[in-house]
Amino acid sequence: MAEELGISKSTFRQLRDYFSGVRAEMRRVTWPSKQEIYGMTLMVVLTTFIFAFYFAICDWGFRHFVGRILDYFLQGR
Repeated sequence: MAEELGISKSTFRQLRDYFSGVRAEMRRVTWPSKQEIYGMTLMVVLTTFIFAFYFAICDWGFRHFVGRILDYFLQGR
Protein backbone atom coordinates (compact mmCIF):
# COMPACT_ATOMS: atom_id res chain seq x y z
CA MET A 1 0.00 0.00 0.00
CA ALA A 2 2.83 2.39 0.82
CA GLU A 3 4.42 1.79 -2.60
CA GLU A 4 1.08 2.46 -4.30
CA LEU A 5 0.85 5.87 -2.64
CA GLY A 6 4.43 6.70 -3.52
CA ILE A 7 5.42 6.88 0.15
CA SER A 8 8.47 4.99 1.28
CA LYS A 9 8.55 3.03 4.48
CA SER A 10 11.23 5.35 5.80
CA THR A 11 8.63 8.15 5.78
CA PHE A 12 6.45 6.11 8.12
CA ARG A 13 9.45 5.42 10.34
CA GLN A 14 10.33 9.15 10.42
CA LEU A 15 6.75 10.00 11.35
CA ARG A 16 6.73 7.40 14.12
CA ASP A 17 10.06 8.71 15.44
CA TYR A 18 8.74 12.25 15.36
CA PHE A 19 5.66 11.40 17.44
CA SER A 20 7.80 9.34 19.79
CA GLY A 21 10.01 12.40 20.34
CA VAL A 22 6.97 14.61 20.89
CA ARG A 23 5.63 12.20 23.51
CA ALA A 24 9.02 12.14 25.27
CA GLU A 25 9.17 15.96 25.35
CA MET A 26 5.59 16.24 26.65
CA ARG A 27 6.54 14.03 29.59
CA ARG A 28 9.23 16.57 30.56
CA VAL A 29 6.85 19.54 30.53
CA THR A 30 6.22 21.14 33.92
CA TRP A 31 2.57 22.16 33.96
CA PRO A 32 1.51 25.14 36.10
CA SER A 33 -0.63 24.61 39.18
CA LYS A 34 -4.17 25.95 39.50
CA GLN A 35 -2.90 28.74 41.74
CA GLU A 36 -0.30 29.80 39.15
CA ILE A 37 -2.93 29.76 36.38
CA TYR A 38 -5.29 31.85 38.53
CA GLY A 39 -2.53 34.37 39.27
CA MET A 40 -1.45 34.67 35.65
CA THR A 41 -5.04 35.01 34.44
CA LEU A 42 -5.74 37.73 36.99
CA MET A 43 -2.58 39.58 35.92
CA VAL A 44 -3.59 39.41 32.24
CA VAL A 45 -7.12 40.68 32.96
CA LEU A 46 -5.85 43.55 35.14
CA THR A 47 -3.21 44.52 32.61
CA THR A 48 -5.82 44.50 29.84
CA PHE A 49 -8.06 46.86 31.80
CA ILE A 50 -5.16 49.16 32.65
CA PHE A 51 -4.13 49.41 28.99
CA ALA A 52 -7.76 49.90 27.92
CA PHE A 53 -8.10 52.78 30.40
CA TYR A 54 -4.80 54.30 29.22
CA PHE A 55 -5.78 54.11 25.54
CA ALA A 56 -9.25 55.52 26.29
CA ILE A 57 -7.68 58.55 27.96
CA CYS A 58 -5.20 58.98 25.08
CA ASP A 59 -8.04 58.69 22.57
CA TRP A 60 -10.11 61.28 24.44
CA GLY A 61 -7.14 63.64 24.64
CA PHE A 62 -6.23 63.37 20.97
CA ARG A 63 -9.88 63.71 19.93
CA HIS A 64 -10.25 66.82 22.09
CA PHE A 65 -6.95 68.29 20.81
CA VAL A 66 -7.75 67.66 17.12
CA GLY A 67 -11.31 68.95 17.62
CA ARG A 68 -9.99 72.23 19.01
CA ILE A 69 -7.54 72.63 16.16
CA LEU A 70 -10.25 71.95 13.59
CA ASP A 71 -12.66 74.35 15.29
CA TYR A 72 -9.98 77.06 15.27
CA PHE A 73 -9.24 76.71 11.57
CA LEU A 74 -12.82 76.07 10.42
CA GLN A 75 -14.21 79.13 12.23
CA GLY A 76 -12.12 81.32 9.98
CA ARG A 77 -14.23 80.46 6.92
